[in-house]
Amino acid sequence: MRKYSLDYVWGFIFKNSNANETDNDVSEVSDPPVSSTDENTERGNWANKREYMLSMVGYAVGLGNVWRFPYLTYKNGGGAFLIPYFIMLAVAGLPLFFMECSLGQFSSQGPITVWKVVPILQGVGVTMVLVSALVAIYYNVIVAYSIYYLFASFQSPLPWSDCFSWSNEKCGVTPKDWCNGSTANGTVTMVETTWLTDNNETCPEGNIVSIPVQSPSEQYWDLVALKRSGGMDETGEVVWYLALSLLLGWLLIGASLFKGIKSSGKVVYFTATFPYIVLLILLIRGVTLEGSREGIEYYIGTQSNLTKLAEAEVWKDAAAQIFYSLSIAWGGVMTLSSYNKFENNCYKDSIIVCMTNCGTSVFAGFAIFSILGHMAHVYGKPVSEIAQDGFGLAFIAYPDALSKLPVSPLWSILFFFMLLTLGLDSQFASIEVITTSLQDTFPSVFKSKGSQLTVVTCIILFLLGLPCVTRSGIYWVTLMDHFCGGWVLLVAAILELIGLCYIYGGNRFIKDIEMMIGEKTSWFWLWWRLCWFFISPCVLIVILVWSLLTFSNPTYGSVVYPSWGLSLGWCMTAFFLVWIPVCAVWKVLKAEGNLYQRVKMACSSTEDWGPYQERHWGERYQKRHCYWRKNSLTLSNMDACVITNIHSIKV
Repeated sequence: MRKYSLDYVWGFIFKNSNANETDNDVSEVSDPPVSSTDENTERGNWANKREYMLSMVGYAVGLGNVWRFPYLTYKNGGGAFLIPYFIMLAVAGLPLFFMECSLGQFSSQGPITVWKVVPILQGVGVTMVLVSALVAIYYNVIVAYSIYYLFASFQSPLPWSDCFSWSNEKCGVTPKDWCNGSTANGTVTMVETTWLTDNNETCPEGNIVSIPVQSPSEQYWDLVALKRSGGMDETGEVVWYLALSLLLGWLLIGASLFKGIKSSGKVVYFTATFPYIVLLILLIRGVTLEGSREGIEYYIGTQSNLTKLAEAEVWKDAAAQIFYSLSIAWGGVMTLSSYNKFENNCYKDSIIVCMTNCGTSVFAGFAIFSILGHMAHVYGKPVSEIAQDGFGLAFIAYPDALSKLPVSPLWSILFFFMLLTLGLDSQFASIEVITTSLQDTFPSVFKSKGSQLTVVTCIILFLLGLPCVTRSGIYWVTLMDHFCGGWVLLVAAILELIGLCYIYGGNRFIKDIEMMIGEKTSWFWLWWRLCWFFISPCVLIVILVWSLLTFSNPTYGSVVYPSWGLSLGWCMTAFFLVWIPVCAVWKVLKAEGNLYQRVKMACSSTEDWGPYQERHWGERYQKRHCYWRKNSLTLSNMDACVITNIHSIKV
C-alpha cells in the first residue's frame, strides 16, 4: 500500500491546489503514454476495441496453428480429430480463457499483482512471467529462422530447390539405386542403375540396393541455415547470419512496443491480418495444383478414421493442442485484458477469439496439405511420407513443396513473411507480460520508465538468445520447448482454477464478472460453474498425469541429448515451479497470528483487491475499502472515513 505523508493527505482532503497540480503533472508525463480518452489515466487503455481484439487474436494464433495442428489432425484420424478438438475447446479452452480475460480486466493488473485475489498463490504469477520470458528467448530464435529464410527467398532458383555446391553426396531428390555385382576375378562392385540404363545394361532384380538420400531442403536446413553440429556437446561458433536475424527480430519487437500498447496496437492492424491473406492466397494456389485433392483427403477428407476416437491419446492431443494454442496460463491473456475498459464485454471477446483461433487452425490445414499433396504427386510418394511436424514442416517439407511451384520465390517470400508476422504477434504479448508485471509489482521503480524498460528487456533477451544461434542452437531450442512449455503451464492452470474457484470463491468471482458485463441468469452460469469447478480441472489433471506417465527424453532427429542436458532441462522446470511454494511460505510468514490465522490471512484477498478505479467499486468494494485511518491521520473533532487502495486516497 502506498505511503502518504500527513501533509500530503491533509492537503488532498482540503483540496490543496499544489497537491492537485503535482498529481496532474505526473499524469501528463506518464510512461507508458496515456491519452485524454483513456478511462484509466495511470495504466492507460487500448485506443479502441479493434486493437485489443487484433492483439488477442495475434497472440492466440501463432506458429502452432500452422505447423502443429494440421499434422495432429492428419495423425489422429483426419476429420474425426475435430470432434475431440472442439469438445476440448468447450470444456477446457474457452472456460479458462474466459476466466483469465475476466480476471485481468476486473483488476487491471498483470499476472503477478493480480494474485492479490489469493496472495498465497502469487508464485503462480511469478511462474507465468518466468516461463513467458524463457519462451520469448527461444521463440524469437524461430522468428530469426523465418527472417533468414525470407531473405534467402529473394533469389531464383531457391537455394534449397536442388543439390547445389553446399550439399554433400547424400543429397538427392529420389533414392539412389545401386547394382551389387561381381567381376570375373570375384571382386564386388557397386554401380548406379542410371549408368547401367545409359549403357543399355540391366541389373538382376535381387541385386538392386536402394540407398536413402536427404532432400535438398533438408540438407539446406542442416548444413546451411543451422550449420548444425553433431550434438549439444559440440557448441561451435555463433552463426553470424542467424545472430543478425535474431537482432533484427528484437529490433522489430522493441520498435513495435516502444510506447507499449499504444504502438503495438497499431502494428497488429498489419501483423494480425496479413497471415490470413497469405493463407487464402496459398489455399487458392494449392487447390489448383495437381495432387492437391489427395493432400486434402489425407488431412480432413474421406481418409478420416472414426475408430481413432477410441484411443485416449487422441483426446489428450486435442486437449493439449487447445490449451497451448490459446496460450492459457502464460500470463499474456491477463496482461492484454488488463488494459481494457472496465465494462468491456470480456465474455463476448473470449468467444470470438477462441473461435477465430480454432477456425484459423482448420483453415491453415487446407492451405498446408493442398500443397503437400502436390509435392507428394511430384515425388510419387504417399502424403504420409511428406507430412512432418514442427520444424520439419515449416523449414523442410513446405519450403521443398514451394520450390516445385512456378515463380517459387514469390510463394516462398509470402510463406516466410507470414511466419514472421505470426511470430511477432505472439512475441508482443510475451514482452508485455514481462514489462507490465515489473511496472505493476515495482511501480516506484518502473512505472514512469516503460519505454526504457522495453528496450532493456529486449537487449537482455537478445543476449540470452545468442547460445540458440550457435551451431548447437537447435538443440537448445528443442530442450527449452520440451521442458518449459508443458508441465509448468499445466500446474499453473490447475492452481489458477483451485485458487479462484475454491479459495477465493467461484460465486464471488462470478459476482465480480457481473459487475463488468451485467447480471446474467443462473442458467447462463450453470455451464461455467460446471467447467470451472469440475470439468476443466479434471481435464488438465488428466493431461498432466498422462504427460508424466508417457514422458520420453527429448531428441532431435536421431541425436540423443547428453545426461547433463537432460539434467539442465529438469533444473529449468524446477526453477519455474519452485516459486509457487516459496511465495506461499513467504506470504504465510509475513502474516500475523498463529499458523491457522497466518494461512487464513494468506488465502484472503488483500485490502486493495478489486477494481483499479474507485468509480467501479460498487457497494461491495466501497465497504471493503472504507475504514478508519486512525494510525495515519490525527484529526481533532473530526470523523473521517478514508477510502484507499494502492492507486488513490480520498475522503
